Amino acid sequence: MDFMTTANRTAAGRRVVLASILAGVLLTSTASGAGLCVRWTAGAEPLVPGQTQVTNAAGQAISFTRWDTILSGIAFHKPGGGWITQSNWVAVFEAGSGPAAVSLVGLPTETYDRVRFDIGLSPALNHRDAAQWPPEHPLNPARSGLHWGWAGSWVFAAIEGHWTDATHRAQGFSFHLATDAHRMTVEQSVAFTAGDGSDLEVTFDAARFLGGPASSVLGEDSATTHSREGDPLAARLAASLVEATRVEVVRRPAATGIAAADTTSFIGSGTARTARPYRLEIPATFPRPTLPLDNPLTEEGVALGRRLFFEPMLSKGNRQSCATCHDPAKAFTDGAAVSVGVEGRSGTRSSMPLLNLAWKTSFFWDGRARTLREQVLQPIINPDEMGETLDSVVAKLASASGDAGYPEAFRRAFGSPEITTERLARALEQFLLVQVSGDSKFDRALRGEVALSTVEARGFELFRTEFDPTRGLRGADCFHCHGGSLFQSQRFGNNGLSTAFTDRGRAGVTGRASDEGLFAVPSLRNVARTAPYMHDGRFQTLEEAVAHYCTGVKPSPTLDPNLAKHPDGGLRLDADDQQALVAFLRTLTELP
Repeated sequence: MDFMTTANRTAAGRRVVLASILAGVLLTSTASGAGLCVRWTAGAEPLVPGQTQVTNAAGQAISFTRWDTILSGIAFHKPGGGWITQSNWVAVFEAGSGPAAVSLVGLPTETYDRVRFDIGLSPALNHRDAAQWPPEHPLNPARSGLHWGWAGSWVFAAIEGHWTDATHRAQGFSFHLATDAHRMTVEQSVAFTAGDGSDLEVTFDAARFLGGPASSVLGEDSATTHSREGDPLAARLAASLVEATRVEVVRRPAATGIAAADTTSFIGSGTARTARPYRLEIPATFPRPTLPLDNPLTEEGVALGRRLFFEPMLSKGNRQSCATCHDPAKAFTDGAAVSVGVEGRSGTRSSMPLLNLAWKTSFFWDGRARTLREQVLQPIINPDEMGETLDSVVAKLASASGDAGYPEAFRRAFGSPEITTERLARALEQFLLVQVSGDSKFDRALRGEVALSTVEARGFELFRTEFDPTRGLRGADCFHCHGGSLFQSQRFGNNGLSTAFTDRGRAGVTGRASDEGLFAVPSLRNVARTAPYMHDGRFQTLEEAVAHYCTGVKPSPTLDPNLAKHPDGGLRLDADDQQALVAFLRTLTELP
């Protein structure tokens, strides 16, 4: 089935080659400039995702789990007339992700009386090839999670959460404001002087957006929108969001300065200065990854990391290697519901696949590690996994001397034969960063090299289509959590496995009740090779996993809103559609 345009095939046919180099980072203080900060409130109180509630005119209690927004096209009006614009200015803000502030780089030091900006993007930016944005750009899809993937445009505001109906049943809402027709413009009066220590503060007020006497009543036909053409709900919500946005001038706290970037090379000295850069090849449809500047990929570093990954000396008694639980033939999983460690003890979670990690921002099912470098050491010292000490590992590796020994391999990678825990982690990090999967039957179909079967193409259509029967849409809604070319998300989700949680998931790390039962969203690439499924390996087959989303979704207070908005039990796709969805998922398997 021909489902991609010629232009898309051309773009998909290119491949990008990145050579990892250590580049300096130039940071400048903005103490004499101006900044824009964003906050979220419920009236006068801060909005805490998953906790704060607002009540609308119908008495419905509404809480928010997500409020992500793109702002662009800022312009400042001078009292004497004329606008100062920054057309290339774009920022993405996420509620609950920490300080939300950006510098207004290049804004002239003048006084202004009005400000204007868009919630959304101009058509030129909205439809640009998202894979071309550099890693540090806010529109890089791996950073924002707001790109619609195969639809080729952006969600301007993703606002999700829960509401309670008249029977006190918790349901979900999912408002995705997007498309060129729903770009929102905010223009307000200010008395703002750039350079005098003031910043602009944009506030999104949830009480004004969904609460209060004029608010909409949530129901089956008003709890979801994907901004399709002619959707009146999207237009009403877009107008409400503009009304719920206010701009104020705030004084900036005393400047503390910006620490200088650490550009120290960890390659070392001597012969390591000639270490060969590793050429990382990535598919052109993938966003550009953010690679660690302080651990540049080299041929020697990756080779050392590969050797260490398969080295049993990293475990107690030299009985297991990393590959024991992360077999490359099984997409770096082990085929077991839960992994078994060197002492014969079973863990509580399934082994995660280790592919396309260069695009991940947290690791483990509960996200407790922020970097790969941190992650790779934890299984070594975990008593239920490899059960060894880092000091012992270093000593064992150092004892393997000679031309083929580890000291020589560390010298080639890092410039001296010294073996340290830090270098061990860096080598493993390099090896894992280059494990890229992006050449499946699906990818070849994008490039026009093969064709999906009728059943597979139907599965892809279901995968990227919403479940919204009131608007005539009965898709599988998969793309909300597994969107884009990576088929993954940086977020954590509760996918309805249980009504109560013996494994707290993300809440075990954050301590927040709103994170109970939330786990990392893995990529679906190579999913046919990673059975069994879910964090506890409860489903043995893809068919069982798909059936769960059709009839087995269980309600709980933290159930993902994109599932909670569906009927009890799930999507209720018929047998043919479930079969088609499984057929499509199998096309995501990497081909030789």
